[in-house]
Amino acid sequence: MLTVLIRSMILVSCAVLAMRLMGKRQIGQLQPFELVIAIMIADLAATPMESHDTPLWRGVVPMIALVILHQLFTLLSLKSQNMRAFFSGRPTIIINKGKIDHKALAKLCFNLNDLLEELRTAGIQSPTDVGTAIMETSGKLSVFPVSQQRAASPHDLKIDTGYEGIPLTLILDGQLESNNLPLCGRNEEWLKEQLRKLGYREYREILLCYIDTDGLMTTHPFSDQKPERIQAIDPNEVIW
Repeated sequence: MLTVLIRSMILVSCAVLAMRLMGKRQIGQLQPFELVIAIMIADLAATPMESHDTPLWRGVVPMIALVILHQLFTLLSLKSQNMRAFFSGRPTIIINKGKIDHKALAKLCFNLNDLLEELRTAGIQSPTDVGTAIMETSGKLSVFPVSQQRAASPHDLKIDTGYEGIPLTLILDGQLESNNLPLCGRNEEWLKEQLRKLGYREYREILLCYIDTDGLMTTHPFSDQKPERIQAIDPNEVIW
C-alpha cells in the first residue's frame, strides 16, 4: 500500500512539473500539438500507477522527452511562421460583415448550432449583428459586433477617464506581499501606519488589503466588519 502511494506521488509530481515546464499558456490555451502532448503525459503517468511491475523510469523518461519535444516545437514556432501554422494552424474568419462563411465552417467541422451557441455566449442574438467572428487556433471564437451594436465607450462619449491600472495587493490571507510595496513607492512602516488608522495591529487580522491607482486602499478583515477604504496615496503620486 505504501509503495503504491509513493509511486503515485512521484508520478503525479512529475506530471505536474512537466506541465509547468511547458508554460502557463499551454494550460490556458491548448494548441493541437500541446493537447496531444498533455494527453500523452497523463497516459504515461497512469500506466506505472496501474502496473506495479512497470518501472517508474518508463513513465518519467518519456515525460522528459515530451517536454523537450514541446520546447523544440515551441522554439520552431517562434522562429518560423510556417512552422507555427503547421503546428497550430491559422485563425479563420467565419463571419464577415454579418455574412456566415459556410465553407469555413465545413473546413473547421463547426456546425451552425455550435456557432449560434458561441454567439449567444458572447451576448450576440443574431449573426447579422456581428462585424467579424474569428475561430482562433486554440479553438476559441472571438466575436466583434458591428460598430452600431457595441457598447458605447468613454472614448465614444468623449469622456476623459484618466489612468486606471491594476490594484496592488498588499496583504493576502494575513500575509504581507512585500514585493508590491516598492511598486507603490512605500515601505512597511507606511503600511503599518495606514492600518493603525483603521484599528488593525497585526497583518493576520486582515483577509485582503489592496491599493488601486486612485490611491484608495481597501481593507477586508477576517471578522464580520465591513471592508473599509481610505485615501492612502495622492492620485498624483501613483507610480505604477
